[in-house]
Amino acid sequence: MHRTRLALRRTTAARHRIEARCARTDTRDWVVKRRERTRQLIELGGLITKVGLIELTRDDRAMLYGALIEMAAQLRNDSGEQTAMLWRRRGKRAFDLDQHGDIDTLANF
Repeated sequence: MHRTRLALRRTTAARHRIEARCARTDTRDWVVKRRERTRQLIELGGLITKVGLIELTRDDRAMLYGALIEMAAQLRNDSGEQTAMLWRRRGKRAFDLDQHGDIDTLANF
């Protein structure tokens, strides 16, 4: 009985490894798109973490959502292009500082 359970456990583990390998290499269109979207969402969440918004807002999702709504509203108004250009420049500078390891400057950005 013990050997049967052990064999079943090994077979189940092997099946899970095969399923996981297939899932990683699945090239169906909807799977690829889902994987790309998941990666995008993880990267965007990483940016929120990187700038310290989670700590600053004490992980208040409503506050974060409100700030993002305000950001979208600013981009939609008449000076949205100018605002976008300013934010883009600031973001590029921050990426450059981060890439060069100048974390102290980035914290006071």
